[in-house]
Amino acid sequence: MVMDIRLTRIDDRLIHGQVATVWSKATGIERILVVSDEVANDELRKFLLKQAAPPGIKSNVVTKRKLIEVYQDQLFDGMKIMLLFASPQDVVDVVEAGVDLQTINIGGMRFSEGKKMITNFISVDGKDIQSFLRLAEAGIELEIRQVPTDRKTDLIQLIKKEKMLQ
Repeated sequence: MVMDIRLTRIDDRLIHGQVATVWSKATGIERILVVSDEVANDELRKFLLKQAAPPGIKSNVVTKRKLIEVYQDQLFDGMKIMLLFASPQDVVDVVEAGVDLQTINIGGMRFSEGKKMITNFISVDGKDIQSFLRLAEAGIELEIRQVPTDRKTDLIQLIKKEKMLQ
């Protein structure tokens, strides 16, 4: 048995109001794991993210390597977990290392130079698109929803519609 991953979400804001309240209630999670090498090495950001977790839900910030190590650890057997990532590239790394994910929710990826907005809250560049295509090829559903009650939008269909595939 391995950890019970109830939600895997890419959102560069990581833990924030929406995630903390709506998603944790909808998924019945016990723990949030923020998976980011960058944040894991930033004590202030780690502290702030732990403060942002909803009451009664533990949160940890771990490196990608640490997630891969603890993924099959008996300590987490059956534990209801939410994985939060800041980028699709990080998700590709853990999936290719053996973390089994069925569905990835794409929450927010902010606009920056070189990125193209595909929704009001998701901007992607070529590297992001390549990562998403690798995840889709691995059979992982890529769905866009801000909150659980939103209708699911298929990210790959949206990228195709926006004619962003070379």
